[in-house]
Amino acid sequence: MELKRKLKVGVLGATGMVGQRFIALLENHPWYEVVAVAASPRSAGKTYAQAVGDRWKMDSPIPGAVKDLVVMNVNEVEKVASFVDFVFSAVDMTKEEIMAIEEAYAKTETPVVSNNSAHRWTPDVPMVVPEINPEHFEVIAFQRKRLGTKKGFIAVKPNCSIQSYAPALTAWREFEPYEVVATTYQAISGAGKTFQDWPEMKGNLIPYIGGEEEKSEQEPLRLWGKIENGVIVKAKEPVITCQCLRVPVLNGHTAAAFVKFRKKPAKEQLIEKLQQFKGLPQKLGLPSAPEQFMRYMEEDNRPQVSLDVDFERGMGISIGRLREDTVYDYKFVGLSHNTVRGAAGGAVLCAELLTAQGYIEAK
Repeated sequence: MELKRKLKVGVLGATGMVGQRFIALLENHPWYEVVAVAASPRSAGKTYAQAVGDRWKMDSPIPGAVKDLVVMNVNEVEKVASFVDFVFSAVDMTKEEIMAIEEAYAKTETPVVSNNSAHRWTPDVPMVVPEINPEHFEVIAFQRKRLGTKKGFIAVKPNCSIQSYAPALTAWREFEPYEVVATTYQAISGAGKTFQDWPEMKGNLIPYIGGEEEKSEQEPLRLWGKIENGVIVKAKEPVITCQCLRVPVLNGHTAAAFVKFRKKPAKEQLIEKLQQFKGLPQKLGLPSAPEQFMRYMEEDNRPQVSLDVDFERGMGISIGRLREDTVYDYKFVGLSHNTVRGAAGGAVLCAELLTAQGYIEAK
């Protein structure tokens, strides 16, 4: 797919860790150009480099095309919207404030692709992993009627914690998984932190991440749901119970999962389904799409965060240790990059699919 010109993009909440990841991922993007960065009033009026200061957390330097952009006040919705074709949202506000500001941008006829959780359960807002449930974008037509917009809408991506096990369960849907126990071991960047910011996490484990277990249990069911009467109705199965632990890892969420199937498959069938699984992003060859969405690793000690988190530039999922269980049918370990596939990268891929399907276009 070729665009007549690059689409003009704004990043809301551009100075935070996920905002920074958006900026880094969009450098030299073939379809998109960052022309506006917006953040809280205290950052407004400074250049992006000044506003971020010594808080830049990415491995690569601040892109030259962005560092001298003057940060805009994210609350000046009409002004920011006038510069851009669409926005990525990574704002750090209360749930109510996020819902209100994302809707305000959508009502200026500016599509919003959000990393935030605020609208994940708004019935007519699609929450999409592009390889899993791209058909949910069809609910946008109903959302636009509610908002009174022709082009504006909100789309979101799901929580980073589910990306390490929900894709595998999706590949195995024909075998009817009906009960899942999962424990996630989540990196500190999921809290927007590095070890410099959070030295007490070194050699530590915290057995609680606020709100994370509910998201990990419920959000996969929304991915597997159906559009009925203009809203997304979540699936009833599999029933998932989850524990979420914060571990001393910078990037990479690992999951240990146990699964019961109604139609118990052979191990070889499960591995084959993982390896062969392709979604719309792969078929369309979208710029950020991993060539291989999921891979299976045969070694007993893989996947490992330090070796495997950057598989497919952080956009691929690594699965290993699949074996029969004495209580459940099978158990496995999954690994995903929480700030690439699980956050900004997943949102960029959503935007690419929305662009390819005509939902996002030049104003």
